[in-house]
Amino acid sequence: MTETIGLVLGVSLLAAAGVLLHHRYWPRDDDCEPREDVAEYIAMMVGVLYALLLGLSLVSVWESRSSAEEHMQIEAGAAHEIYQLADSLPAAEAVRLRDSVTRYVRHTTRVELPAQAEGHPPAQEGWHLLRNVRSANQVSSDAKPIEQATAQEVLAQLLVLDDARRGREADARDGLSPVLWFGLLSGGLLTIAFMFMFGIQRSATHVVMVMGLTGLITLTVLLIYQLDQPFEGPMAVDSSAFGRYFPGA
Repeated sequence: MTETIGLVLGVSLLAAAGVLLHHRYWPRDDDCEPREDVAEYIAMMVGVLYALLLGLSLVSVWESRSSAEEHMQIEAGAAHEIYQLADSLPAAEAVRLRDSVTRYVRHTTRVELPAQAEGHPPAQEGWHLLRNVRSANQVSSDAKPIEQATAQEVLAQLLVLDDARRGREADARDGLSPVLWFGLLSGGLLTIAFMFMFGIQRSATHVVMVMGLTGLITLTVLLIYQLDQPFEGPMAVDSSAFGRYFPGA
C-alpha cells in the first residue's frame, strides 16, 4: 500500500515537473487553447477514469457479498440435509446426530454470526462442534445397507458443509484492496475539486452542481463500503438461511 501511494505521488510530481518545464521553456502563445477548454477536457477524463474505478469496485464488492450469501445458504442447506438423513439411522444414532447438528446451528446463528457482525472472525469452537457432528455419524459394523448408505451420504454433506464454512470465513476476511480504497477516496476528492475550476456565473447553479456530484460520489462510496463488509452493517448477510430450515435456532 505504501509503495503504491509513493509510486502514484512520484508519477504525479513528475508530471507536475513536466508542466513547469513546459511553461518555463515553451511559454504559452496566442495559438494555445483557452484555459477553460483544457480544464474541461481534463475534468472529463478524470470523471471517466473515476467512473471506471467506481464500477470496478462496485462489481467486486457485490460479487463478494453474493459469495457470502451463497456460502451461507449452502451451509444451512447441508446442515438441514444431515438433520433429515438422520431419519434413516437407528433411533440412538439419529438422536445423537440431530443433537450435534442442532448445537452447531445454534452456535452459528447465536454466537458466530453476531460476532462477525461486530467484525470478529469465527472462533474455533464452531469447528469443534462440526467435528462432533462428524463423530456422531457412526453406525455399527452390522448396520443395514440403507443405514450404511445414509452414513455415506451424511459424510458427503459434511464435506459440503465444511467447504461452505471455510468459504464463509474467507468471505469475512476478504475485502476491497487498499489500493482501490486509495483510488476511490483520492479520485473522488479530485473529481469534486475540478468542479471549482469552471467560472459559472450563477452561484446557485454552481452550488447545486457541486452538491449533487458530491452527494452521488459519497453515496456510491458508502454503498461500496457497506457491501465490502458482507456480515456487518444494514446490508449484512444474516442468519435467515438457517432460520428457514431451523426455526427458532
